[in-house]
Amino acid sequence: MSLQQIRDESDFDQLPHNIPITATIADIEEVKGFIDYYRFIIEVKTKGGGKYLIYRRYREFFNLHQNLEAKYSPENPDRPGPNTCKLPSIPGKIFIGNKQEIAESRIPELNTYMKRLLGLPAWLLLDDSLRMFFYQTEQDSEHQPRALRRLRPRTRKVKTVKSPKMDLLSSPRAEAMFDFRGNGKAELNLKRGEVIFLLRRVNADWLEGTVNNQTGIFPESFVKIIKPLPESDSEGEGGGRPYSCLRCFLLTPSGVDTRDVCVQEDLSIQPTYKDLLARMRDVFKVDDIALNYRDHERDLIRILDDDDVQLMIRESRGRPGKDDRPVNQFPWQLHVTLTSDLSVYNVEA
Repeated sequence: MSLQQIRDESDFDQLPHNIPITATIADIEEVKGFIDYYRFIIEVKTKGGGKYLIYRRYREFFNLHQNLEAKYSPENPDRPGPNTCKLPSIPGKIFIGNKQEIAESRIPELNTYMKRLLGLPAWLLLDDSLRMFFYQTEQDSEHQPRALRRLRPRTRKVKTVKSPKMDLLSSPRAEAMFDFRGNGKAELNLKRGEVIFLLRRVNADWLEGTVNNQTGIFPESFVKIIKPLPESDSEGEGGGRPYSCLRCFLLTPSGVDTRDVCVQEDLSIQPTYKDLLARMRDVFKVDDIALNYRDHERDLIRILDDDDVQLMIRESRGRPGKDDRPVNQFPWQLHVTLTSDLSVYNVEA
């Protein structure tokens, strides 16, 4: 054994027990956020024998790599200096294609990337950004994955036993009184007369249910309840990922169009300006729009980039009256205007 190998093993022995040593992608899952995307379910094992699941988007892999590259990548890869290290390569961005197929195709490459990353010198494993990437957050620990295909051992095929049919007459359900067209994949499309089987209450105004083999959310005002949900599910304690709702307004010379956009995101998320703009274009079916928020003096402030989004969220936290909103509603609101309409702004001299 070489002196370098002995030194490396000694450094590894001194690492904390919660340091990640292996990470494997167990599956992918779709998230119906401001922009629908797929994220990777990753099983992490630590030096001390711990094992847990984390959930990360490709964007987070890419940001981690850029961060590490800026700090540790040597100027000359053939002659790395002290506190530098040749990092493994990360699969590049793909801008066009089926999102699920792209995510599936990235699994082998990202598994290789994580294996090589966690095999780098022990001192790099103590990097804060790397440790935070593999750290199990409270959101990670509370989420239950729908499937873990790649961790499931291969088994022999067995005869399938059909379960008895569900008693439809005993299930919570509602009848659609009006047609409803959803604003995204998270929302159901309803036709008058259809029967929706209820799963849980999202908030005071929205329910989640199933119709025509599709599951999603819809406004309660469009249906007549035939059989109500059990009390626990009516209080929003049913299974599945929780929805958070954003109140948004389209301001036009002819009036105000108010919408509630519900997404499978935590209230603490900071969406990107690009994602918000794309979602609002889809919700209101208008392309030439501008995003705005109201400041403490109720003046409209135009949002131009991610920094403005961060400012909007930060200002909303200190705004009075936040206790009046539903618990799963974002504390900030979006005011959408036509790009050419400058009359909505307070421009008094």
